[in-house]
Amino acid sequence: MIPVSPERQPEESSGTYVRRWLRDDTQSFLGRIAAFQYIIAAVFLFLILGFWGLQVRDHEVNSELAERNRIKTVPMPAPRGKILDRDGRVIVDNHSSFTVMLTQEDLDLDHLPQIAQGLGLDLDELKARVARFSKGAKYRPIPIKSELTPGDLAFVEAHRDPDSFPEMEIIETQKRLYPQFGQAAHVLGYVGEVSEAELNSIQFAKYSQGNTIGKYGLERQYNDWLTGIDGQRRVVVDSVGREREVLDNQEAEPGKNLQLTLDWDLQAIAELSMEGKRGAVVAIDPRNGEVLAMVSRPGFDPNAFAGKLRATDWNVIATDPNTPMLNRAIQGTYAPGSTFKPLVAIAGLETGELTESTSAFCNGAANWYGRAFHCHMRHGQVNLHSGLVESCDVFFYAAGDKINIDRMAQYAEVAGLGHKTGIDLPGESEGLMPNSKWKLRTQRERWYPGETMSVAIGQGAVEVSPLQLAVAMGGMAMGAHWYQPHLIRTAAKSEPRSADWNPLSIQTVVSAMYGVVNEDGGTGGSARIPGVTVSGKTGSAQRVSNDTFHANSAGVKGLEDNGVFVGFAPRDNPEIVVVALVEAGLHGGTASAPIARDVMKAYFDKQTRSAVKNPVETAFFRHPR
Repeated sequence: MIPVSPERQPEESSGTYVRRWLRDDTQSFLGRIAAFQYIIAAVFLFLILGFWGLQVRDHEVNSELAERNRIKTVPMPAPRGKILDRDGRVIVDNHSSFTVMLTQEDLDLDHLPQIAQGLGLDLDELKARVARFSKGAKYRPIPIKSELTPGDLAFVEAHRDPDSFPEMEIIETQKRLYPQFGQAAHVLGYVGEVSEAELNSIQFAKYSQGNTIGKYGLERQYNDWLTGIDGQRRVVVDSVGREREVLDNQEAEPGKNLQLTLDWDLQAIAELSMEGKRGAVVAIDPRNGEVLAMVSRPGFDPNAFAGKLRATDWNVIATDPNTPMLNRAIQGTYAPGSTFKPLVAIAGLETGELTESTSAFCNGAANWYGRAFHCHMRHGQVNLHSGLVESCDVFFYAAGDKINIDRMAQYAEVAGLGHKTGIDLPGESEGLMPNSKWKLRTQRERWYPGETMSVAIGQGAVEVSPLQLAVAMGGMAMGAHWYQPHLIRTAAKSEPRSADWNPLSIQTVVSAMYGVVNEDGGTGGSARIPGVTVSGKTGSAQRVSNDTFHANSAGVKGLEDNGVFVGFAPRDNPEIVVVALVEAGLHGGTASAPIARDVMKAYFDKQTRSAVKNPVETAFFRHPR
């Protein structure tokens, strides 16, 4: 029975209709087959392209991802170089510690609250740290806590399996170990984790997040020298992350050791002498510029910075009104007081305004330019020698008035005041040696003669650091030859700056400075050492005016005069110069001279024991355990 289509045309025959129907049905079937074939071809093409991408185009990437499933790279941080004193004793060392890290490949952010609780971390700080590290390379683990306690280690070992917190990993690290009690903290400095701001600087461009760098002091100054090259260990791990086999080790290369010019015995004496005081002590060898001791008080404990310092702890230190982070030896600037008078004497002798016979009468005060200028006592008739020995202000008021400010500043600047010494420590202050041009430039006013009087006794606008004062006086005593101070024992001896000062002028001043310590009436008698020809100069430097101080003494508690002393020995060809400054110490002869004496005595006592091969270490030379 031939089907009859309703669409069949009346004039179309049955045979014609059948042939057309069969043709249409065949074409439809063939079309479906062709479509199916195209689909099959597209699927095969997709599979081939995917296979090509996996095996050819992304072969290295996928091989690395696959390799990570069984091979793990464990970082091996390099220990920093040790820091030694001039005798080769280790004063900054490293000790083994453990750090827990989070591997970013396995990191689950939902685990952070429990990890923070288990390790005693602040959750918000942990989240912020993870977010900061996640912006960098994904293969770098995130260190989250160092100096792990036994409890921390137990927590990590119990929870780093795949069913708990597989992102946790423990590595062994070397942490800095500094001397106890903050000894030489301002010189040695401390280390810490590199900050984002530092990573953006050229100086630290080669470092990555999580790296440790020097942050302060010598650790900062010689960071590249002390920093080693990190290594790594490639290990095979099983499905639960346990190490099964070590494939290879790339050993870490330790940083280079740094030997200092510091004499740890002198350093300990200076530290003990400043116990409970504010101020600084500096001892240098004027023959080559080597720094033998440098103390700043109050201090801080660098060991507190060796781990991760909490922001709250840092805020306590940063807001301390006693500014323990300030290195008063190179960053603190003070009026030198009467310790400035030897340079005034040099300027007067060299310009011809003063001679050894120049004299003045001190009745406790004298008038210049309609104003009374006071002295600390009535000295009667004094000359250059006795004026220095007894520290008569009236004599030096008259001397400053003769010399004038610009010539006085000229000789002080030649000695190094008002300029950085160039010591190899960051953050050194310049100090200030005023003159008429300085005042015109900074205050748009001319210099008044009455201002010269204050500068002549080390007051007014003049400001120096203890190190500047030590270098200036040491170079003067060496015949006007000033060596750049430095802290590295192996540093090549540089050529000194020199001035063509008359040796007789220097001899006159040095003779008077010897009298300060050794003659009756000298203000520095407490610095005397039997058998040693100590020379020096005392100073008391006002911090506020007399009117302000006496008007409200209770309101200026702690602003009493600073006590300063600068001394050197022996008198001829000195080997050591010491400056001791005690804030609010009142008098240099009583507060500071004994400190300088103790340091110099320790130096010469050690010279007599130089044949002893193994000197007993001081009680201060201990590390915390």
